[in-house]
Amino acid sequence: MRIGISGTYSSGKTFTSMALSHYTGLPRTKARTMREILPEAAPGKTLEECTAAELIQMIVTRHVERAVYEDKLSTGFVSDGSSLQEWIYGSVRVSLGLNPSASAHLQAGEEVEKTAELAFFEEVMASLGNSFKKHVKGSFDVFVHLKNELPLAADGHRPVNDQFRSMSDSILKQTMDELGIPFYVVSGTVEERLEQIASLLGLEPRMAPEAAARLAAEEYALLDVRPERERVSQ
Repeated sequence: MRIGISGTYSSGKTFTSMALSHYTGLPRTKARTMREILPEAAPGKTLEECTAAELIQMIVTRHVERAVYEDKLSTGFVSDGSSLQEWIYGSVRVSLGLNPSASAHLQAGEEVEKTAELAFFEEVMASLGNSFKKHVKGSFDVFVHLKNELPLAADGHRPVNDQFRSMSDSILKQTMDELGIPFYVVSGTVEERLEQIASLLGLEPRMAPEAAARLAAEEYALLDVRPERERVSQ
């Protein structure tokens, strides 16, 4: 089974996908995060400072890396998000700006001014959406979505904007309906999420959920989560 763990910023996708891989024995796909790609795409910048062209470069780079690993594990995998994630994050920036943190003051339904750069970005996102949707429909069997239950981490990498998260969730659910991919929503602690997912998808656990969470915590602790400017492009 090819499973995508979806959710927006700070929803726990990475940790949950790690724990689910240990819990079920399904391999986890690998792809560099936007945080890891950033130093080579826009040296010296934070994500909030990137231009439209730099964001597009990172979105396409991550999509290509995702596609390579998904193909290698085509018989079954757990994925931390999907190419839809990057496309949706880009699409929401059309309404809330390339730096959504700067538009956190906007009320629901309000949008930033459509500059020439933003209009160009919107056109590219629409075109990429056609390709990314086709890829995801052929590469995934089911998506498990994590509710926004955790506060946003103000780390300069995630946009500090709750409207961004809400809009991202809404677009994702609409896209799942459009593509006809089964879509389940889970909530609770990591252990509760694992049990819900296994029950919903008919998966046989290989260990206790607590053990899987401990292994995921050890794996997560090895991630490089330094601020962007402290990273060195390899």
